[in-house]
Amino acid sequence: MTGFEELLELERTGEATFRAAGHGRTGTNLAFGGAAVAQSLMAAARTADPGRGVHSLHAYFLRSAEATAPTTFRVEPIRDGGSYTTRTVTAEQDHGVVLRLTASFSVPEEGMEHQVPVLDAPGPEDSPGTAEAGAAATGTVREWFETVSRRHPFELRFATELPRLAAGRGESAPPRQRLWLRARDPLPDDDLLHACALAYASDILLLSTTLAPHATMIGAPGISAASLDHAVWFHRPVRADQWLFYDQESPWAGGGRALGQGRLFDRSGRLAATVVQEGMIRRRPAAE
Repeated sequence: MTGFEELLELERTGEATFRAAGHGRTGTNLAFGGAAVAQSLMAAARTADPGRGVHSLHAYFLRSAEATAPTTFRVEPIRDGGSYTTRTVTAEQDHGVVLRLTASFSVPEEGMEHQVPVLDAPGPEDSPGTAEAGAAATGTVREWFETVSRRHPFELRFATELPRLAAGRGESAPPRQRLWLRARDPLPDDDLLHACALAYASDILLLSTTLAPHATMIGAPGISAASLDHAVWFHRPVRADQWLFYDQESPWAGGGRALGQGRLFDRSGRLAATVVQEGMIRRRPAAE
């Protein structure tokens, strides 16, 4: 069993209730939001017709979750229609509700097709990984490059320079990040497992895109940042253990909040998923 499969191992404790053990994979005591989203999606799917694939999810992050603490997932069956199934999941830890997610599943069907965005980037073989991309970095930026691969069960390669490097030099950058990613370990032939892996990956680096024009980064002194809500639309099944290209941008920030958008492509250029996330970004007053 791979590390990601272990993350999605849910113990059924009731007809529509599941429990996940703590894992502590982020390098801090804070759980990674994408992990809670992936686990909640798995819980929702465990109560739905297995012949229906996930086509969207919408999640609200309500409290910080502890990485090492167990989480209980309570699934509410909202609708079982002729074509669509809807479930709401409440994820709880001892200190309260940490996430609420609604997922929708649908029967496979043929329909009209079009795709506007195109994949236009160097391939993963021509893009540096974390060690190469962070070789010239110093201080906390270098530490981030050295630890990011240990925090996630995904391999990352960067098609363009990360804004984090510019922030380390005290420079602003356009609010865009472009990277390749894939699950570090091979995953079994299970569309649901790959959809959950895609849900996890959709949260990687997206919020940090919003800080690029402000010459700072998540984790910098004086910066508070947290995801507020997260939505994914799944356009087609893909394998998360094969290279996917994640094109991220932030079209707006204001009022202590910022919006991030992302598009995930498979290696052939087919659009696999669209992601939108709003987060809180604030400058904390300097300590006197």
